[in-house]
Formats: sequence, structure tokens, C-alpha cells
Amino acid sequence: MGNSALIVIDMINAYDHPDAELLVPALRAALPQITRLIDRARTEGVPVIYANDNFGEWRSHHGEIIEKTLAGKNAELVEPILPDGDSLFVVKARHSIFYETPLSHLLSRLGADHVVLCGQVTEQCVLYSALDAHIRQLRVTVPEDAVAPIHRDLAEAALRMMERNMNATVRTADTVAF
Repeated sequence: MGNSALIVIDMINAYDHPDAELLVPALRAALPQITRLIDRARTEGVPVIYANDNFGEWRSHHGEIIEKTLAGKNAELVEPILPDGDSLFVVKARHSIFYETPLSHLLSRLGADHVVLCGQVTEQCVLYSALDAHIRQLRVTVPEDAVAPIHRDLAEAALRMMERNMNATVRTADTVAF
């Protein structure tokens, strides 16, 4: 067993995109589990890394992304999971948390060989990130109740693919072992 990192995917979000009305109800259901995972990781000394889209704002840094989302209409979805002073933040521009980001290097520096992926969207960013983690020979855990889908049927298929094709451990958030 090595070291783990909890990666919170795309949760700093203003929810002003076309799929938001489909995503927000699923996110509301997943938010308590995501919050508990973050709290537990912090308590156990597990690094919490936010990997977040820059939404095409190429001059943005994480502080501006957080500020913009807190000014949005769904700030209550962001407030419970805000990064703290020990959290790490990686800005991404594509679906995978690894694509042209420093995340692989960061995980290596942390000595992490296991990632727990939570956040959104199950059948998009979480799926592609799990594949890229698997390709990098990282162990992957996906808490199925701490990821939010846009389309439930695609999310169920994505979780099965992660488990079967990427050897990911898919379980509930409360049973995740860091």
C-alpha cells in the first residue's frame, strides 16, 4: 500500500452551462458524501487536490475561479466543499484531470499511487480521469455516491467500465479506504 490523494473534480462551478439543470439535482444528492470525503481526508492527513476547469478563462487562477462561483446563483453547492489553506489546486482545460496539467508530477512528489476521484461529471471528466490514472498505473477508487452525472444511464455504464476495464474500485464514499 502506498499513499492516497483525494481529487475533487470540477466542483468549483457556477453551474451556468447548458447541462446544469440536469446536473444540479444529481450534485445535490452527491454533495453530502463529497463533503464527508473531503472532511475525512483532511482529518486523516490525506492530500486534497482540486482539479478544476478554467471555463475558458485563460487568465484565471484558482482564487478567481472560486470568487466567480461564489458570486453565482448556486454558491450553496460550492461553499461546503471550498478548498482550505492546505488544499492543492490544479487548473485544467479539458475533460481529464491529467491532460496537460502538472497533476502527474504533483502526485509523484506526494508519493501517491492511489487516487480517490469524486465530483463531476461521472460519465465525462470522472471517467476520462480514471482512464488516465489507470494508464499511469495509479490505483483508482471511485465512490459511486460521491460523483454526479448528467445522464444516469451513461454514468452507470461509466462506473461499470471503470471497474471492469480500469480495475477501479467502485464503492460508497463511507467505505472508501485512503
